[in-house]
Parts: sequence; structure tokens; C-alpha cells
Amino acid sequence: MDIKILMEIGSAFALPALLTAAIAYFCGCFNGAVIVSKYILRDDVRTHGSGNAGLTNFYRTFGGPLTAVVILCDVVKAVIAVWAGALLFRQMIADDAYVVIMGKYLAGVFCLLGHMFPCMFHFKGGKGILSGGTIAILIDWRIALLVWGGFLVLTALTRYVSLGSCWAGLTFPIGTWFVYHDFLLLILGIACGGLVLWQHRANIKRLLNGTESKFHFHHHDKQ
Repeated sequence: MDIKILMEIGSAFALPALLTAAIAYFCGCFNGAVIVSKYILRDDVRTHGSGNAGLTNFYRTFGGPLTAVVILCDVVKAVIAVWAGALLFRQMIADDAYVVIMGKYLAGVFCLLGHMFPCMFHFKGGKGILSGGTIAILIDWRIALLVWGGFLVLTALTRYVSLGSCWAGLTFPIGTWFVYHDFLLLILGIACGGLVLWQHRANIKRLLNGTESKFHFHHHDKQ
């Protein structure tokens, strides 16, 4: 392909990609567990349990109906980020299915980065399972079925949320390749899944050592 054509393609993608990345990252920064615990309960979830600003640690620490608020926050921000990416790519590049999917994937990567490393909360966020699962649903139902199906089965059978989460991170790029057979989308899928696995590296060590905590549908009241 002519170098001039490549430069034109690159310039066409540059602005919508930058806008998508910025919007998706800042959407991701609105971490439900941190916002609810720090500003409503006045007790930062990151000072309890695993120190993680995720749904599981929030539930184990606080429980109660505010868990639903955390879920809603992390789902809605992923929806806004992904659909913003799809809209920007559609309007600024082309009304094409592949272009729109690329916008969704790019938004997904940066939404997860914002969730895991939020600039407004000292870059200490969650592990991205709920937001990542929402992103999978918004991209393609077949990827979502693979990711969520394995997550739910493994978590139900073993009661290790982290094991189901690792399945989700591992199979997200596999599902991407199975559905799209596209190298660029595969790279973005690997980025999404890789971020999830990276955030669960300590859990993986505990799973291998047999010291990982199992999930229970109750929480201990704080003393």
C-alpha cells in the first residue's frame, strides 16, 4: 500500500482514537466501590480486606444494598465509554461495522485502564471484572457467552471469584479471534484480557498456593 494512503488512514483514525481513549479512560475512573465507600460510607474500601477497589472486596467488607450502587456505577460507565467509542468512530471515520467494533474495543481497553488505574484516586482501582464483562456484552454476545459462561460456572463450582475472573481474562481474546478473525481486534482483545489477568496476578499466586479466599454470600460486620 502507498505510504501516502497509509498516512491518510492514520490521520483519519488519530482524532477519534484520541477522543475515544480520553473519554473512556475518564469514564473508567469513576470507580463505584471507591465513590460509594469513600464519599457515602466515609470508609475507603481500599483500606480493608484485599485492599482492592472492586465489587468482591466491597461486598465482603460492607455488604448491604449499596453493593447494587457499585454494580450500577461500574456497568453504566462501561456502557457510556463503549457507546461513545462506537459513536465517535461511526461519525468521524465511517458508518461501517468493522470501524464501529474497533471503536468499541479501543474504548473498552481505556475504560479498563481508568477503572484499574484511576488518576483521581491515586491510580489505585479495581480489577475490571464487572466493567470488563459489560464491555464483552456490548461488543458481541458470543464473546460475552464464552466469558460470562465460564466465569459463572467456575465461580459457582469452586467459589473462587478470582478463578472465574482469570477465565474471563484468558478467554476474551480467544473469543475475539473466534468471532472476528482480525489481527488488530485480537491485539485489543489481548490488551483487555491481559489487563484483567495482570490485576489478578496476586490471586493467581494464592490459587496456586491454595491460600485464596472463597466467596460467601454474607459479610462480616466491621468491629
